[in-house]
Amino acid sequence: MDVRRYDPSRDEGSLWGLKEDFERELGGLGGGGKAETYDGKLTEGYRERYLDWVEWCIEHDPDCIAVADPAERGNELAGYVFVLPGELSMIWDAAVVNELYVDEAHRGTGLVDDLLDAAFACVEGQDLPLDRVALDVDPDNGPANGVYRRHGFEPWGDLLMREH
Repeated sequence: MDVRRYDPSRDEGSLWGLKEDFERELGGLGGGGKAETYDGKLTEGYRERYLDWVEWCIEHDPDCIAVADPAERGNELAGYVFVLPGELSMIWDAAVVNELYVDEAHRGTGLVDDLLDAAFACVEGQDLPLDRVALDVDPDNGPANGVYRRHGFEPWGDLLMREH
């Protein structure tokens, strides 16, 4: 499996497909209409905004998105990791793993470790206010929590939200 820099001319459609899966799985982790909320945002307008955001980020840091490219899947990627560019590190006083997703068929293969290694390599080049890496994970996502703990992540505070 080749973990490499995201190439929008080659990977945009497959990245979006993985992003849709990522969002739908996030929605499926909670009750209270969360699945409908996450699924409902996956419109063409959201797709365009997301891909514009991706483009902005890779213009600022070409290594901020790494993709897993299995030769046997043709143009379909097996996963990706998206680290926010260093210019945004003041938000959390840290590097931020914005998204990490591995297609279900490739879970348990060690691919998540390779993607996290790519994320940590990206972070090495960032000028951080504090030497740390932050990410958000649903507490009900046991497998993801296990992976992150294995890589040294520990709980740090709680994130609260309200409707706006």
